[in-house]
This record gives sequence, C-alpha cells and structure tokens, in this order.
Amino acid sequence: MARVNENFLKLKAGYLFPEIAKRTLEFRRLNPDADIIRLGIGDVTEPLPRSIVSAFKKAVKEMKKKKTFHGYGPEQGYDFLVEKIIENDYRARGVELDKDEIFVSDGSKCDTGNIQELFSVDNVVALEDPVYPVYVDSNVMAGRTGNALSDGRYEGIVYLPCTSENSFNPDLPKENVDIIYLCSPNNPTGATLDRTALTKWVDYARKHESIILFDAAYEAYITDKNLPHSIYEIEGAKEVAIEFRSFSKNAGFTGTRCAFTVVPKNVNANTSNGKKVFLNGLWNRRHCTKFNGVSYPVQRAAEAAYSDEGKQQIRSLIELYLGNARMIREGLASVGFEVYGGVNAPYIWVKLPSGMDSWRFFDKLLNEANVVGTPGAGFGPAGEGYFRLSAFGESKRIELALKRIKEKLKL
Repeated sequence: MARVNENFLKLKAGYLFPEIAKRTLEFRRLNPDADIIRLGIGDVTEPLPRSIVSAFKKAVKEMKKKKTFHGYGPEQGYDFLVEKIIENDYRARGVELDKDEIFVSDGSKCDTGNIQELFSVDNVVALEDPVYPVYVDSNVMAGRTGNALSDGRYEGIVYLPCTSENSFNPDLPKENVDIIYLCSPNNPTGATLDRTALTKWVDYARKHESIILFDAAYEAYITDKNLPHSIYEIEGAKEVAIEFRSFSKNAGFTGTRCAFTVVPKNVNANTSNGKKVFLNGLWNRRHCTKFNGVSYPVQRAAEAAYSDEGKQQIRSLIELYLGNARMIREGLASVGFEVYGGVNAPYIWVKLPSGMDSWRFFDKLLNEANVVGTPGAGFGPAGEGYFRLSAFGESKRIELALKRIKEKLKL
C-alpha cells in the first residue's frame, strides 16, 4: 500500500500567491468590466534587455547546426557564465571564489527549497518573520517541523520577528539554532542588512556551528554604497554561509529561468558522531543527481547580462522599478500610510491602520480601488497588520493605482 508523505498535510491552506489569484479571479468573475491593477506578486513586467535577447537568438541559431549544437551541458554551469559571475559579482567586491563553488540553476526559489535536503530533519531552523513562504513550506514538507499552531507558526521553527520596532532587522535567537535563513534585501519588508548586522550573524554562526542560507536575489537593487551585496564581503562568511542569486529580478529572467547558488568549499556540517562533512561535495552530488543543467541558450543570455551593454540596460531597468517604488512610497505616505522599504529593494511594506486585518485590507483594496497587493499575514504571523506592494509594474498603471487609492479607498 502506497503511503503519502504526511508532512504535506501539515501545510496551511493554499500557498499565498495561488490564494491571491483565486480571490482575484472570483472578483473578476463578479466584476467582468473592472480594470484590475496588479501590484502583488513580484513578477517583472519589462521585456528582456536587447543585448540579452541578441545573445539568446545567436545561441539558438547555434543549436540548429551540427558543429555548434549543444546537448547536455555541465550540471554546474558552463565556464563562460561561471567565470563572468565570479569576475563581476564577487571579485569586483573583493571576494575570491573558485569555479567549482558556483552552481548555475533554474531559479533561487528551487535552490532555497532544495538546499535543505543536505541537512538532517532534526536540525533547528530559524527564519525571519515575516518571510518568503518557500523557506517555511519546504521545511514543513521535509518533516523538519511540527504541526501548524493557531497563531500561524509551526512547531519546531524559531521565528525571528522583524517589525518597525527593530527596523525589520531580526535579533539573534536566544536559543541555539542550526540553520538560519536570511534574505537581504528582504522580501517582503524591503529592509537590508548592513555590515554590522551581517557580521553579527556570521559571528553567531561560527560560534554555534550553524549554517546561514543567504538569499540575495534582490542585491542588484542596493543603491547605498555602504551596504554589502554579498554575505561573503563579511570576514569568515565563507566558512558558514551558502548564498543564492538570481537573474530574475535584475535581468528579467522570471520566464527565462536562470540563477546560481554559491557553496564555498569550507562550509561544513556535522554527522551524528561529530565528523565534519563539507557541503560543497554533497550539493554537487545532489545537483548532478536531480538536475540536468540550464540550457545553453539561456546561459549565453545570462552571460550577456555582464557585457557593458547588458549592465547599462539592466541598470536602466532597475532604475525604472526603483522609480516606481519611490512613487508608491511617496504616494501612500501622502495619504497617511506608514511605509517602509522601496529604497534598496523593489518592495514597499505598508503598515495598516490599527486593528485592520491584512486579508480584509486585500479585499477592501481590490473591491474599492481594483488594485491587487499581498497581505502581510501570508508571510508569517509578524506580517499581520502589514501589506506588501510591488514596484514591478508599468509606471502609468502605478500612477493610476495610487490615484484610485487616494480617491476611492475609504479607511
């Protein structure tokens, strides 16, 4: 008799974004003429940069000729892309990495979920609250938690509240934890960890032999020159941290799929009898066993992101989205909302009027202004009372959304 993985049954009702889609579709069914403006899910809206499209086309043309055809490539990524990653994302910031410490993949969402396969189910996980739901749900599915509690938390997870009181930067846990998820710039709050904060976490991980899983998918949005873009800019981080990067939100690869994970060769964890095992080799084995690599044309397209033309075009995209973020911040602040984020990140974290439930605000915003956002409660208990808006949209549509909010939303 086949048996189901009962850990899946612990998951709370639907994943956040499908639930948003469900409510939006129901609203559209009842209001077919409504002009809905979506500022919820973090999908980019601008097309791929021209230089990337050109490289993509050229690589596709290579695939039709026998001499230049590419079948299975190296699971870890082609050297031409890995070398560009090291040169531009790390060496330029004073960080040296070896090629076999980079693993090209089809997305950071996949990697942040899959990486937990390297760790025993009895590890204690700590994560920011509010938090990107994948970090939580993938650990629930693996059996690393207990059941869901009435307050939205799961038994066995250490939650690190991020609120306006601590500037959305979590305090160190009071208990010992084994795996720590950090996201900077943060999704959903838009907060960014500075060098002092990151040093504090690296020192904690080294002292307690913990592993930091550092999601830097939005690092390209950091405009403050004093803020680190990589955790490896912090001394000692290559002993305790794994970093995730993506081409999705900077180069527009949400539909093209390319990312990479950095697993330094000095990062290690313990066996049950205390023997240290280096995680680079384990991740390489997992990667080769369960992944066939990103396609050659996509990797050539990603390589073009590092060309002079590609960098310039990507910077223009980021400036457009950050301009949208500034517009949302200023627009909401002008009507009395307390807003955070949107400076070094494409997300704006909105504090709701006292006592207002975030899903109730979702329905209110949709019904009165025909605007879709993301309820803070969907990111964790500490997200209740907040709401996330995304800067990934057309500027004119965002202007219209703000106009509707000012004119039609009755708080």
